[in-house]
Amino acid sequence: MAKFGEGDERWIVEDRPDGTNVHNWHWAETNCIDYSRDLLTKLLTGLPILSGEGNLYITLTKVDRVDGEAYVNVRKGKIIPGYELSVTLSWQGEAKDDNGESLLKVDGSVEIPYISDENAGEDPELRVSVKDEGPIGRRLKDGFVAKGKALICEKIRVYVESMAKGGPCREELEAKKAAPKGGAVTAAPKGGTTAAASRKEAESAVVKKESKKSEERKGFKTIKLTERFNCRAIDMYEILMDENRWKGFTQSNASISREVGGEFSIFEGSVMGTNVELQHGKLIVQKWRFGSWPDGVYSTVKLTFDEPEPGVTIVKLVQTDVPEEDRYGNETVVENTERGWRDLIFHKIRAMFGFGL
Repeated sequence: MAKFGEGDERWIVEDRPDGTNVHNWHWAETNCIDYSRDLLTKLLTGLPILSGEGNLYITLTKVDRVDGEAYVNVRKGKIIPGYELSVTLSWQGEAKDDNGESLLKVDGSVEIPYISDENAGEDPELRVSVKDEGPIGRRLKDGFVAKGKALICEKIRVYVESMAKGGPCREELEAKKAAPKGGAVTAAPKGGTTAAASRKEAESAVVKKESKKSEERKGFKTIKLTERFNCRAIDMYEILMDENRWKGFTQSNASISREVGGEFSIFEGSVMGTNVELQHGKLIVQKWRFGSWPDGVYSTVKLTFDEPEPGVTIVKLVQTDVPEEDRYGNETVVENTERGWRDLIFHKIRAMFGFGL
């Protein structure tokens, strides 16, 4: 092993004096928590919920807290947002009689415990409370829930779409795309190469490139993972096909059929699909999709279970036809899906059932 400061300079990436990130070798990450607080405050503060309907007047007065983390990674022009936020809001309501006289004024709050890039296509959970639990107070709370949830979720979607487009990095990225590449010099023909010959070579290269592309399904990717567990193959199969164990290690609702052709729903309905082929302890094949994917788009998940020796199981995952973007234009579908399998399923199973970390 080379000592610090030594080694082949061709493998050393040094900081350039001009700060240029050559070929985007490094990830460019931007902290977006302040941007998130500012945008959510702008979107939600002063938002009218009811303006006299049923003699009720309700307004979101302020954003009390935005906690968590938010960032945008950019590499080679690809935007990868990440965020896990909890938000607390305050609201005020007033009920009036038919003559316009005030019956009651109340204060309330809204908790949004989890806004995440992993659930970008799903409406977040909202917990609405009111300080006066009397009949009129409950009526105001019910009015808020009936009308306010949809309005708040609409504003949250604006935030989600903004992050998918780069958040605070958006203007910089658009400027880079519009700017001509500096230093581009057209080389003069060598050795008598004619312009016609150059065009012919270029056309041939394009044809070859298009031919290669046609062999792939444009806009879709394949995920492949291999994981090792200290357990029997039948144990892993049973865990992945048992809705009660799913609820245990994911801490979320799940409904799983154990029959071919049966349906499943996991992670509070964020993921759904159908069983295509089941071989007890050996194979699971499913049609599988996130609710945020474009309508009608399903990937195919194939899980194989191999037990090379007693007590050791190798799980191989191949998931084909994963869309590169969801219906909202988020370009993190493949990354989030792969991360979900690794961190939210396989690692959680190891930790919950003691199958090795």
